[in-house]
Amino acid sequence: MSLTPDQLERYARHIMLRELGGPGQQKLLKSSIALVGLGALGGPAALYLAAAGVGHLTLIDDDVVSLSNLQRQVLFATCDTGAPKVYAGREALLAINPGLAVTLLPERLTAANAARLLEGADLVIDGSDSFATRFDVNAACHALGLNLISGAVGRWSAQVSTFKSGQTRGQPAANRLPCYRCLVSEAPEAEETCAAVGVVGPLAGMIGARLALEAIKELTGAGESLAGKLWLFDGLTGDSRMIGLSADPACPVCG
Repeated sequence: MSLTPDQLERYARHIMLRELGGPGQQKLLKSSIALVGLGALGGPAALYLAAAGVGHLTLIDDDVVSLSNLQRQVLFATCDTGAPKVYAGREALLAINPGLAVTLLPERLTAANAARLLEGADLVIDGSDSFATRFDVNAACHALGLNLISGAVGRWSAQVSTFKSGQTRGQPAANRLPCYRCLVSEAPEAEETCAAVGVVGPLAGMIGARLALEAIKELTGAGESLAGKLWLFDGLTGDSRMIGLSADPACPVCG
């Protein structure tokens, strides 16, 4: 696969990077990413992935655009209010990169349909705001051996991690990579969604961009993976820290 003159110009700033170059850009162009949730995190992530030249994006979301979304969901405009997010999102993404292939799945991911919705993906990004959905995405990625990049925001804080538990199935716990359920074993009694506790708008854009960055690293092999680590960010102080994650021998998914 060779890059066309238009692609050479469009992705020139990537091609200049030693860690990417032409071969890395070609990997992105041949890659397929499934985005679960096209809201505060999935929307910004999709914008940067489309701009970066990821060849195919699958957009999974059953929601419609509401006025309250627009404070942080920069993929949409006021005129999109009432429209299904996947359809409005596709128009915005194709306006950035007409060469992008987009699959629209206006469905809510569940344990019953996860394998079908994620079929064909090289990598999954979870930007949902429900523990039930996060658990179902995690279980499906573990079973399918897919890398999962997950993010969450609330109020002024955020977290991001990469989960590759499906790649170490069957190994002793000491040698296994953790899954999301190793981090969160059970859903809390009261979920602190953005609707329940609020969130500062630009934080969602920061974390969505971080999800896209980690996806590009995983697809091209650039830099260090976040697998086995959790990145935490405090928007009020600007401080961030990295903590280690271990596989839980009693994990209901990968234990």
